[in-house]
This record gives sequence, C-alpha cells and structure tokens, in this order.
Amino acid sequence: MNDSPVREFKDDLYRQFARIGKCLSSDKRLELMHLLSQGPKSVEKLAQATEMTVANVSRHLQILLDANLVKFSKKGNFVIYTLADADINGFLTSMWRLCESQLADIPRIKSSFMNQYEDLETLSLHEVLTKMEDGSIILLDVRPAEEFEAKHIPGAISVPLEELHHYLRELPKSIQIAAYCRGPYCVYAAQAVEEMRREGFTAFHLEEGVNEWQEYQTQNH
Repeated sequence: MNDSPVREFKDDLYRQFARIGKCLSSDKRLELMHLLSQGPKSVEKLAQATEMTVANVSRHLQILLDANLVKFSKKGNFVIYTLADADINGFLTSMWRLCESQLADIPRIKSSFMNQYEDLETLSLHEVLTKMEDGSIILLDVRPAEEFEAKHIPGAISVPLEELHHYLRELPKSIQIAAYCRGPYCVYAAQAVEEMRREGFTAFHLEEGVNEWQEYQTQNH
C-alpha cells in the first residue's frame, strides 16, 4: 500500500487542527473569548473590558473570525460579536480546567489573589440551588446587565457591582445572599461578597457562573 495518500491526509488534517491551537496562543484572544462566552458584545465594550484599544481588539477578533471561533452582526453603527457555536463554551470550560490541573501556577495565582478577601465563604452550585429552592437564600448576578440579559442562572437577580450598594439599602440584614459573576476566574462576586459583609449581611461566594450552571444542568438531567 502506498503510504503517501495516508501521510497527506494526516498532514492536512492536523494542519487544520493546528489553526485553532495557533489562534488560542494569545492571552488576549483567550480573554476576548471568555468575555464573549458570557454573551454578545460590541468591539467597544470588549476594548473597555480588556483595556485594549479598539484597533487591537479588532485585530484579535479578525484572527478569531478567520478560525470560525466567533461571528458578528451589525446593530446600528455597532459591530456585535458572539462565539460562533455553543460548543465553544464547553471547550473553553474544559480548557480552563485542564490548564488549572496541569499548570501549578494557575491555582497559585488564583489563591494568592483571592486571599486578599478575608473570611470569604464559598458555597457550591448545588448548595446554592438547594437553598434557593427552599427560599433560604437569594442569588445575585453581579455581571453587567447585558450579560444577565443574554443568559443567567434562573432565579438570580441582576445587580451589577456598581449598583450593589443602592440595592442593599432595600434589603433586611437577616437575609442570606450569594453572588456569582463570570465563573472561577472572575473577581466581581468576591468583591460583592466583601462589600455585603461590610454592610452586615451574611453573604457567600459562588465560584461557578452561567456556563458551569449549564454544564451542571446537563449532567443532572
């Protein structure tokens, strides 16, 4: 048997696989994809969130677009980007977990940063959902409002971090509160819990976000 066609097939195949790998070799593109996993965003919003210039964001998005990892639509004068397929969310979640299990620096960096939030109590997703069912806790989504509108954990209340102080004035101190944001590598929820505890509330941190909740639903149904 002539191995040449087999070799050619394998070379062509893995060359295509490598397109995704090369595309993901940028920390900035990974951050952009993480943001887009939370919902559609304009180039301007992505630039603001990543502290990059619009031109830089556009350049990275073009590379993601060439690899069919994102897609865009026009809304008035704005170009709105989303992930190209729902499966990419699962891929990203798996990649974050793989990196955390294989790269010791990631847990170290994460732990070092989170240690600044003293006495931070974290509940599991299962614990929070169970408490929500029996009415013993309320769950706050402290991401930007447009991310909440794109998708959120059912029963959660949208309270963007900058609106938290005003929202807390309407609540009795006796109520228990949990907060979540964009998942394990987002700090909004930890910041929210710290503020709530300063205000005298019993508050808990939920490390999981919407994508982890969707995965949890799939595994338990």
